[in-house]
Amino acid sequence: MCGRYAASRRPEDLVVEFEAVAAEGQSPLPADYNVAPTKDVYVVRHKKERDAEGSPTGGGHRELRAVRWGLVPSWANDVSIGNRLLNARVESLTEKPAFRTAAATRRCLIPADGWYEWAPRRDSPGKQPYYVTPEDGSGLAFAGLWEVWGRGDDRLYTCTVVTAPAVGALSEVHPRMPLVLPRDRWAEWLDPAREDVAALAAPTPPEYVERLQIRPVGRAVGNVANNGPQLTAREESVSEPADQPALF
Repeated sequence: MCGRYAASRRPEDLVVEFEAVAAEGQSPLPADYNVAPTKDVYVVRHKKERDAEGSPTGGGHRELRAVRWGLVPSWANDVSIGNRLLNARVESLTEKPAFRTAAATRRCLIPADGWYEWAPRRDSPGKQPYYVTPEDGSGLAFAGLWEVWGRGDDRLYTCTVVTAPAVGALSEVHPRMPLVLPRDRWAEWLDPAREDVAALAAPTPPEYVERLQIRPVGRAVGNVANNGPQLTAREESVSEPADQPALF
């Protein structure tokens, strides 16, 4: 699953990285090292272009937009449903009513620095949080879905993170992971004309996972009130068993 992640990159950097245009009229989101469900987050989506009369021109571009984390389908009676739709399992994207329409035409990328997972401690009660991030300091793009609920000025844009079975060393921490897409898969995932969702949602390549660092961090990340880059710092007091070399 993905229930907490870090996202600190500035919108002006994200529009360059993702070759996108920033949505108009939105204030920039602050750096967040403890992104939790129901917070506003950035997504990159395909936005259809329209003429002066509001009719689709057939063109489109990538848009960087702030939306709320927790998908609210257009048919929902209440926005509170989004509190339960934080993740969308890749195995049922085309089956569940809450996800299948968005999976077909409203896919997005969710920029992140890295994400947190919790695993049972080997030597004491409770769980140990880990932070998963690229070794080289680059960013990540989670596969996501977006929706719009309501009409006019009251429209609410929301998203969910697509999750998949964990790959490689990540399975030692948690059985599931966000579906992380390498750059060469971004265009296909965002293309609303692509309907072969199963092919688009292929697992994150093992060689990509091998370039991710999995490091133990402090328990402070468990409290959503805590924030700051210190949450992603290695917890030096944690010693890993010798039979777990992947957790470095």
